[in-house]
Amino acid sequence: MNQEGHTGGHDHGAMIADFLRRFWVCLVLSVPVIAFSMMFQEVAGYHLDFPYRDWIVMSLATVIYFYGGWPFLTGLIGEIRRRQPGMMTLVAVAITAAYAYSMVVALGILPGMDFFWELATLIDIMLVGHYLEMKSVAGASHSLELIVKMLPSDAHLVNGDEIRDVKVDQLTIGDIVLVRPGERIPTDGEVVEGNSFVNESMLTGESVPVQKEQQDTVIAGGINGEGALKVKVTHQGADSYLNKVVKLIQEAQGAKSQTQTLADRAAGWLTLISLTVGVITLLFWLFSGKDTAFAVERMVTVMVTSCPHALGVAIPLVVAISTTISAQKGLLIRNRTAFEESRKITAMVFDKTGTLTEGQFGVTRVVSLVDQVDETALIRTATALEQQSQHPIAQGIVREAKTRNLAPLSISDFQSITGKGISATVDGKKVAVVSPGYLKENGIELPKGAYSSGAETVVFVLQDQQIIGFIALADTIRSNSKEAVQRLQEAGIKVYMATGDNQKVADAVAKELGLDGVFAEVLPDQKVRIVKDLQQKGQFVAMTGDGVNDAPALAQANVGIAVGSGTDVAAETADIILVNSNPTDITNLVEFGKATYRKMIQNLIWATGYNVVAIPLAAGVLYPNFVLSPALGAVLMSASTVIVALNAQLLKREIN
Repeated sequence: MNQEGHTGGHDHGAMIADFLRRFWVCLVLSVPVIAFSMMFQEVAGYHLDFPYRDWIVMSLATVIYFYGGWPFLTGLIGEIRRRQPGMMTLVAVAITAAYAYSMVVALGILPGMDFFWELATLIDIMLVGHYLEMKSVAGASHSLELIVKMLPSDAHLVNGDEIRDVKVDQLTIGDIVLVRPGERIPTDGEVVEGNSFVNESMLTGESVPVQKEQQDTVIAGGINGEGALKVKVTHQGADSYLNKVVKLIQEAQGAKSQTQTLADRAAGWLTLISLTVGVITLLFWLFSGKDTAFAVERMVTVMVTSCPHALGVAIPLVVAISTTISAQKGLLIRNRTAFEESRKITAMVFDKTGTLTEGQFGVTRVVSLVDQVDETALIRTATALEQQSQHPIAQGIVREAKTRNLAPLSISDFQSITGKGISATVDGKKVAVVSPGYLKENGIELPKGAYSSGAETVVFVLQDQQIIGFIALADTIRSNSKEAVQRLQEAGIKVYMATGDNQKVADAVAKELGLDGVFAEVLPDQKVRIVKDLQQKGQFVAMTGDGVNDAPALAQANVGIAVGSGTDVAAETADIILVNSNPTDITNLVEFGKATYRKMIQNLIWATGYNVVAIPLAAGVLYPNFVLSPALGAVLMSASTVIVALNAQLLKREIN
């Protein structure tokens, strides 16, 4: 049901309260209507009559019809304007037919017996049913509200020695804020002072608090641990990570997938069928010799029993839950159809660097070849030279020195050996860190055991043109990459890797991870051809890349998955974004997609099956053995929608 169509865009919480208020007022008014109704007295077996009884019942029923039925009557107008007749149309037509017929009988225009009491109970049940359903719908978006509420309203702005509290929306890029222990991070930023562990589980899905120190990024909404942090503001307002996440979730929940489009069409057709069957039912019983009251009652029951609303909410509720929980687990859904279709994936193509690997070189071996120099001295010597360079290999050696808490040595006469390495004077000795090409060019023999893995890059440390040792580095394979590959393969998915690295390095990584195939030395535009070739072989292909140079392949794939890190959630060509760049999140994506689709189908089957059974019963196919009353039909209709809503909520258990 589209509540906006008949509430003037009021807040969802206010609409829920309004339905409840109308229910209680109508319930109180219904007591005398039911008690004074001659039809109910006849059924209950007592007699109560007094002057103006009919006028009192008529007046109270009129108040109930207009006050209690107002949301449905205005909803009818909204649906007609949008040319999308639905649940409100059916309810409005049903209660209007019941009210009009009862008034005509009560005024003596037609013979028969009114059913004001059934009208009153029908409206009561419809109000409480819609109230319960709206409460269930509101629960589906509760997780998104929690995400929004994670951003604190105030921040401690640091201005020299002064610290003052300001509103978060008053911060500007470059401001420094203090985050005390236990507080939420007020803004996206970079740590400029302090050391602490930050819990970002509600933002990125990373269950373990992450250590943050100088130059590390933090995300608004994260919970600071026991250390104080000073953070420089880098994003604010709409550019903040949290706002981007909320926007992506809202876009995903607002967009329609193929499955929901099908459900919407089915709901629209069901409305038309219900109206048609209602009219046919009225005419059938009239021509069969039944009195007008019976025929009208059957028509009203058909209209209130049929439930296109269950079809209408079956998909959106599941999507609202799955997209929100996925975001909390580090999966941002931009394309709902692609998310639903992730269950069809038969081939997964990974980019290597930054996806299956860490995306930065780490030291794997340090080997000294002379007794006078141990591992520590070799690292310190190499670091003395490499700290001057921004090359990934150089940065890997510098990081290793920091990990070992080694202070750098002083150097002089620094020189770059173009394409071959660097040299400098360290403690009065000429030292160089060079590539294998330098050794070959200068006739220096390659030491035995220098290469133990095709995935390693080796640099050699020379002292006065003599090799004193070597350092092996590799783009380290992520600790959970192997698990991710195995889980995908267990799900029947072929796993491939496409990388610009040389064949030797690519083969080494592929062998260690047990991949089904590898494509090496490929350019970003060539990855598109790889995806197309797999698709032409009948594979349903997912491509995982960094969302920038892999954009063409992400767009070509059936499901494009961009790996982002921290605040980078702007991969426009991807269908789904992995916040953590964690390969196991991709396996979660496939499992979430299957669970979501399964829950959608369950709801569609229930909603469709209910109507197939309920509408004939309401029309009176089992008469005289069984007759479904309008009130009981309304109970069943409300129950069917609530059941769909509750079943959608069970998705939380499956994907949490």
